[in-house]
Amino acid sequence: MEKEFAIKRIKELREQISYHNERYYQLDEPEISDAEYDGLMAELIALEKEFSDYIDVTASPTQRVGAAPLEKFNTVTHLTPMLSLSNAFSEADITEFDKRIKRFLDSSKNISFVVEPKLDGVAVNLIYEKGLLTVGLTRGDSAVGEDITQNLKTVRSIPLKITQNKNAPIPEKIEIRGEVYMEIDAFIKLNKRRLDEGESPFANPRNAAAGSLRQLDSKITAKRPLDIFCYGIGALTGKPFKNQWEALQTLPEWGLRVNPHIRQAKDIRQCIEYYNDMLRTRHELPYEIDGIVIKVDSLDIQDRLGAVSRSPRWAIACKFPAIQETTVIENIIIQVGRTGVLTPVALMKPVRVGGAMVSRATLHNQDEIDKKDIRIGDTVIIQRAGDVIPEVVKVIESKRNGREKVFRIPDTCPECGSGVVRLEGEAAHRCIGLSCPARIRENIKHFASRGGMDIEGLGVKLVSQLFDTKTIEDPADLYSLTLEKLTELERMADKSAMNLLQALEQSKNPPLEKFIFALGIRHVGEHIARILTKEFKTVDALISATEEKLKAIRGVGSEIAESITRFFREPSNLKVIKKLKEAGVKPQETVHKESANLSGKSFVFTGTLKSLA
Repeated sequence: MEKEFAIKRIKELREQISYHNERYYQLDEPEISDAEYDGLMAELIALEKEFSDYIDVTASPTQRVGAAPLEKFNTVTHLTPMLSLSNAFSEADITEFDKRIKRFLDSSKNISFVVEPKLDGVAVNLIYEKGLLTVGLTRGDSAVGEDITQNLKTVRSIPLKITQNKNAPIPEKIEIRGEVYMEIDAFIKLNKRRLDEGESPFANPRNAAAGSLRQLDSKITAKRPLDIFCYGIGALTGKPFKNQWEALQTLPEWGLRVNPHIRQAKDIRQCIEYYNDMLRTRHELPYEIDGIVIKVDSLDIQDRLGAVSRSPRWAIACKFPAIQETTVIENIIIQVGRTGVLTPVALMKPVRVGGAMVSRATLHNQDEIDKKDIRIGDTVIIQRAGDVIPEVVKVIESKRNGREKVFRIPDTCPECGSGVVRLEGEAAHRCIGLSCPARIRENIKHFASRGGMDIEGLGVKLVSQLFDTKTIEDPADLYSLTLEKLTELERMADKSAMNLLQALEQSKNPPLEKFIFALGIRHVGEHIARILTKEFKTVDALISATEEKLKAIRGVGSEIAESITRFFREPSNLKVIKKLKEAGVKPQETVHKESANLSGKSFVFTGTLKSLA
């Protein structure tokens, strides 16, 4: 094919595909079949590859299929912070929010608001420069987020280029905030496919969306059914908006999706009416919401109100009450954690609670069981705390028939037969067996977790399968896995095995703080691990530290110091660390950024810096 004709055809295909993307994702009115769409995309991919020396693919629809895998996510500072919202849990809380605003403004006039559904998804920040999507970030710590640009470019409802509109000129640079989510039906289909491929299912749509966005290989993200609703604007250079509503009316003109259920409210009474309407109809939506968001409409008033800590004074998230259902406790079992804690878990007759099927709930400890007088055979009211974690609220005593059984935590560990103790001042019962298989198994799960070595694809069920089949016996054995060993496992496909081996290889150079956390030292969470890396630059330095030196570190203290030194005195722990080193695991020194002294310095911003989060 001649170059001139090819370039012309590429332009035509891009325009056709962009048009059909808008029909499908923005208007929900597709004009062609999926097969026809795939044909256009396949032709464009082939032409761009053949004539790559003569074209720019930055804004091409083909960029949605994913780029080369990354080794890690870089971090980028938001132009304006992505603040988190304070929570309200009742109509009284909503009314108090309105009163607080009026007290701050010293005014009794009614305030106009914008109200919207609160999606249970992942907040992201899209930065467009001259209309092109250049950066996409997670919320992170509100000031700095992870750069997931390549993954966000695969989400088809996120335009790679926002369209010019005569009534809404595109700013030179703009931050657009949105929520990436997964519809319930798409989530169910994804989990079915994962089970068919021998992978662990996601717990809920939000976890599925978050896990999809944190893929180092954007080609995996491209296969996930993600969507987005944009809800606000951060920094922009150019003409500012007058209010939140104007901004939300403009975003669709640029080709960005906005939730169709967003409304204006002339006062707080209408906000409460909207809250009750959404509470009543939430289950009619194709996606999960866990409340509504109320924002002051006027940007001038938003500026006057400002923020406190990491939350704006001009907005609030109003959470819905947890959905409650009735079921029966059929049994109570014991789970042994990595620190030896015995946790009672209720096995219940399955019941659907707020879109999720629930059959298990933790009972925490013996004190909690005694306090609620929970027995095997009881009819109970359960809820998903925060619409996520199943919880037994109370027993319906009138349903008892006399056949219910009182439960007591056993005196011996059900996993290894070792003794069980309850230390003074603790609610937990603990297994004292250091070689308890349940403790080792849970420690491996902790080692591979996101806060630790962050090994993608190594889910809870797979760890149990590897451990129970004696394929691995400690965390270091993970790095001796081979394709042959993995494909011998039940329901383990070649593709899943190869993905896991790649993830293991990518995890070999973790930040030191994540490696320390992954070791599973009692009392050493992510925060303490970070503190330790300021004093100790290597694992060997930490191993050699005395209890006195550790106690002297601010934030550590006697109990934590004793726990760390006890951990490194244990020969089996040192053996695992040695095996990890031999496998090529090399923790990297954590670089701690010190806050610069900005006193006396001046800064100049061109344009405006409004935040409509």
